[in-house]
Amino acid sequence: MTSDATLSSHLQELRRGTVVVASLTVLRAPGYGYSLLETLSAAGFEVEANTLYPLLRRLEAQGLLTSSWNTDEARPRKFYRTTPQGDAIADALRTEWTRLDSAITGLDKPAATDLGSNE
Repeated sequence: MTSDATLSSHLQELRRGTVVVASLTVLRAPGYGYSLLETLSAAGFEVEANTLYPLLRRLEAQGLLTSSWNTDEARPRKFYRTTPQGDAIADALRTEWTRLDSAITGLDKPAATDLGSNE
């Protein structure tokens, strides 16, 4: 059905940006990829590993994350953490998210002067 495919496409597009904001928010405290997947999933962000790991590498290449290997355990893990620039970007994106949410909510309310009225 076309509407299901259309909805799915739009939902995917909407989620793509929100995963960036969510990841930068969570990684203000050091974390590794799998724990980030679990944290995002528990919060309602369904992200697949094959989507998240390339995102983490891209955010690191952009200077928004830094990474280091923890080899203290039997299985080495790569830990990520936001950089000061990543923190600033996260703050700006969250501020914009709040502004957009408010604007969309405002669109859903009847205007004080409805376009269809003659008052």
